[in-house]
Amino acid sequence: QLVESGGGLVQPGGSLTLSCVGSGNWADYIIGWLREAPGKAREGVACIRRNGVSAMYADSVKDRFVISRDNDKNTVYLQMNDLKAADTAKYICAASPWAYGRCLVTGHYDYWGQGAQVTVSS
Repeated sequence: QLVESGGGLVQPGGSLTLSCVGSGNWADYIIGWLREAPGKAREGVACIRRNGVSAMYADSVKDRFVISRDNDKNTVYLQMNDLKAADTAKYICAASPWAYGRCLVTGHYDYWGQGAQVTVSS
């Protein structure tokens, strides 16, 4: 089970941090954040290795978003900075038992949370 929190309304240029808490053998899974915006395909935003030592980012969020994880707390975070209207979406946490190399691909994941809405608007 994956549960996201931390979504909300933020002004352009602002920051927000999402959290995802999971159950089970958390450290066995690659964790990713994906997003869904109205009228757009689901997009892989960021993903992180099982041990947290490295991560991948979509070009659209690189240098603005940071993904991190605390395996002792079964938690992954997505710190989002310099938010833009184009970042408005439902952000979904997902877990994958598969290899790290394709973790920005939306079909890579077996387990999904319900999502947290992020709205960037003035």
